[in-house]
Amino acid sequence: MKILCVCGMGFGSSLMLKMTVDKVIQKKGIDAETDATDIGTAGSIACDLILTNNEFASQLEGGQAEVRAVLNMASEDEVGKAIDDYLASK
Repeated sequence: MKILCVCGMGFGSSLMLKMTVDKVIQKKGIDAETDATDIGTAGSIACDLILTNNEFASQLEGGQAEVRAVLNMASEDEVGKAIDDYLASK
């Protein structure tokens, strides 16, 4: 599974979100690759799940990857729930 973390520039909040995702998948023992990128590039990167904020989530919906909005990018509980919800939907 590949998880893409997205923000406006690809090197701020998306990197913080990626660090949170990395902690969560390690704790849960999920085999996943993570990456961080900007909103302009996100649509061209193949992935299974996109995690981002509410604003960008609405812009990225409708693509090949499932999109989940995360309000608190440092919250392992919220990120874990987004990943669990994605996995449960598959």
